[in-house]
Amino acid sequence: MKKESKTRRFVGAAVRFMIASVSMAIVLYLLFALVFSTREEKALQRENRLYRSTYSRLSRQEKLIADAVKGLQEQDNAIYTELFRTHAPSPGDLSAADLIADSDTLSESFYLNSTADASERLMKMASSVDANFADIFSRIAQHPDSLPPLSLPLKDMSYVQTGASVGVKQHPVHKLGLQHDGLDLIAPQGSPVYAAASGTVSNVTHSRKGLGNVVVIDHGNGYESKYCLLADVLVTKGRNVKKGQQIGTVGITMQAPAPHLHYEVLFKGKTCDPVHYLGASVNPEDYSRMLYMSVRTAQSLD
Repeated sequence: MKKESKTRRFVGAAVRFMIASVSMAIVLYLLFALVFSTREEKALQRENRLYRSTYSRLSRQEKLIADAVKGLQEQDNAIYTELFRTHAPSPGDLSAADLIADSDTLSESFYLNSTADASERLMKMASSVDANFADIFSRIAQHPDSLPPLSLPLKDMSYVQTGASVGVKQHPVHKLGLQHDGLDLIAPQGSPVYAAASGTVSNVTHSRKGLGNVVVIDHGNGYESKYCLLADVLVTKGRNVKKGQQIGTVGITMQAPAPHLHYEVLFKGKTCDPVHYLGASVNPEDYSRMLYMSVRTAQSLD
């Protein structure tokens, strides 16, 4: 009986020792894991930090791109409205996520269905664009004389000659923010100035103040083009002119820091942004640069 009691105590002590040892091992392992990381864990931690940083950066970039796209859509719609009296074609809700799947585990039917849906949306988008252009061409055919002045008033002009356009700009002399109602086109003094579209000269002003010598051409469809700061005026009031015909030369006034043409476009007496009408005369890359410079230039030249 005494021997059985000793055996029982020995087994109990052994079990308690094993439990204590295992518990201690677990505690030590947890402490070690909290303090020290394996090489693989460190690599995973670095990857996680990199992913978090990349995700944050991509999120900011996505927001910037979304804002830029929204701004371009608004600008595009404004141009279509101003030029063609219609809305620009909308891309709808087609996105890159509709065209590209980022998981290899998706079924083939998913890819086929997604591709079919995306193709259908693209076809609808193309039809919308076609319908817009058809409407534009129909209006042009019905009213061939309703086009605005779309030609450059200066020949062989580079985008670097683009100055401030319509908006509040800093005056070159007074250094105050004043409304600027035209587009500054920088050119050497004496450079030829051409009619942007056919029409009738409705007004000629000779002055040494303000916008200097001015020629206004009425295009007979609500549009007028205005050419200011001219050195020589080669037309008279009431004269009919053709698109591309020389009407004067670039000049300069006492207030202007450099010779340039101040060019305005009006529709039914309302000031329009002339840079919107230059896209038909230059390639898309130069037009985007001209548009950028006209908006970003903070100081006018007159």
